Amino acid sequence: MPALSSTLSSDESLPMTAWSQATPQRGYVQAGRLCPWFALAAAVLCSIGLFVGLVVAQTDPHQHEHYRIAFIHTPSLWLSVGIYFVTAGMAGYGQARRQRFLSMIASALAPTGALFAFLALWTGSLWGKPIWGAWWVWEARLTVELLLLFLFLGYVALQEAIDDTRRADRASGLLALLGAFGLPLLYFSVFRWSSMYGTPPQNLSAPDSPVISAGILLMGLGLFAYAVSATLARLRNVILKRERNSEWVVQNFGARA
Repeated sequence: MPALSSTLSSDESLPMTAWSQATPQRGYVQAGRLCPWFALAAAVLCSIGLFVGLVVAQTDPHQHEHYRIAFIHTPSLWLSVGIYFVTAGMAGYGQARRQRFLSMIASALAPTGALFAFLALWTGSLWGKPIWGAWWVWEARLTVELLLLFLFLGYVALQEAIDDTRRADRASGLLALLGAFGLPLLYFSVFRWSSMYGTPPQNLSAPDSPVISAGILLMGLGLFAYAVSATLARLRNVILKRERNSEWVVQNFGARA
């Protein structure tokens, strides 16, 4: 494969603040440069976070060892929600300003968000079983997380099912925006319903300890770095797939797909 030299050399000065106006070829180069650094940061931060969570943090007298799953569950929940709103914002702004690169970023973000939503649900069930006596209860936070997973999967399905990328971006962007407005309403509706017609299940929460909080924060930063790295790697694939007939792809990769 030829080096990405002459065609993309003028893109080297692209500042991070100009990503909202970036072209796909500029984004391809910047994503390739940043991806390894975020991957390295993810490996270091997650290693330290797991050491704190599994070795340094003491056993809780009430939840025993079960609470340690919070070091995965809590950051996954934070990231799934954050990634969803970033995806919806990117998709909506990209459609409003007709900036297809932002739609590409949203497309690259959605699978990572789905992964974290699944992790939050899975670890939530594992954590909740000894506390609730059941693998699943209709607790507001988990119910919203389940809908969040469906929204991510719907977004990805629309992207894959519609061949025309512009129509796919419009349809999936509309779904993401509807979900962004609906999720807060659903959360408060389920919380209110549980309070009025039944005893709300005990919330899943880690013990209050500076060591545990530090471990969760480190894991959150590490998983955030992983999310960025995975999204940048996927973004490069999305760019090449959508730009496969562009001149710069043909020049640097040798053939039209």
